[in-house]
Parts: sequence; structure tokens; C-alpha cells
Amino acid sequence: MFAGHFGVAAVIKSKTPELPLWSLLVSTQLLDIAFIPFSLAGIETMEPIGEGGYGRMLIYAFYTHSFVGALLLSILAACLAGGFWGKKSGIIIGLVAFSHWILDLIVHRPDMPILPGNIGNFPLLGFGLWEYVSVSILIEFLLIAAGSFFYFRNAIQTSSPKFKGKGVAAGCAMILFLFLSLVIDAFL
Repeated sequence: MFAGHFGVAAVIKSKTPELPLWSLLVSTQLLDIAFIPFSLAGIETMEPIGEGGYGRMLIYAFYTHSFVGALLLSILAACLAGGFWGKKSGIIIGLVAFSHWILDLIVHRPDMPILPGNIGNFPLLGFGLWEYVSVSILIEFLLIAAGSFFYFRNAIQTSSPKFKGKGVAAGCAMILFLFLSLVIDAFL
């Protein structure tokens, strides 16, 4: 659901113009970015289910995607962003980073622990929307559509008349990026 996370970033950008777009895009993917070194070290892994495809993975991200791990990464992001752009922006970045875990909770199979490393062996979390590919793609599409709408509308509204064409171009570029990310997401 990479694309759906990007849709969240686009919606938030339309409401918080003081934050750089890259910071919101990185924030929505922070848990997956943190997953990379854990995966390279063999601590966290992914395995395809059957032939693989959209949402057809078993994900063992017991540190980066645990509830507490996601919360700690989000707090770290909030503190760093707060140092650069102020307290309000830090809180927004932290919430955007944690939105990744919430969206993953909805789509993942039960593979997300509460505590890092699944300490305590509590039941794993995940509502499993990926089992219903059409529905999960529709929800991801709606997140992309919302992100596109709000970003495009904001780009046009905040552009001065002299630069209205640049606002339209920026809005169109974001729409293209979001929908291309959805297409790529559907084929991974």
C-alpha cells in the first residue's frame, strides 16, 4: 500500500504548506524505510505467498512494524521535525509517520506485533484487507484520489495569478506521481 501512504502525504501537504512535500512523503514511508536495514541484517523478512502480487506477502517486521516500534519511530520523527520546523510541524510529521502503522493494520494479515520482537508473544495484529484484493485496491485508489484532489486544489488556490500555470503543472505532476505509484503498487 505504498501509494495509499503517499495519498495521505498529499492530503496533509494541502493543509500544511509550511512542511516540505518530501518530509511528508518520507514520513508516510518511515516504517518501511526503517525496515530496509533490518531486512538487510536478516532481522526482518518478507516472503511471497503463492505467486506473490498485490498484498501477497508474509511480512515479518516484528520491530519496525510493531505497535511500540512504530510509536517510537514516529516520536523520533516528530522530535527531529520539531527541531527543524517547530513543534506543530513536528507533531504533524509524527502523526503522519504513525498513519503508516494504522493503514498497515487495516490491510496486513495478522503479522504485526504489539511489542518489538513480539516480546510476550501476544496475538499479532492485522485486519487482513489484502485478502480482498478488489476492496483493498479500491480503498488505496480512494486515498490516491483524495490526495490528488486536495493537493491539486491547494496548488491552484495558493498560486498567484501570475503563476497559476505552475500551480496547475504541480498539481498534475502530483496526480501523475500518485497514480503511477498505485499502478506500480498493484504489480509488486
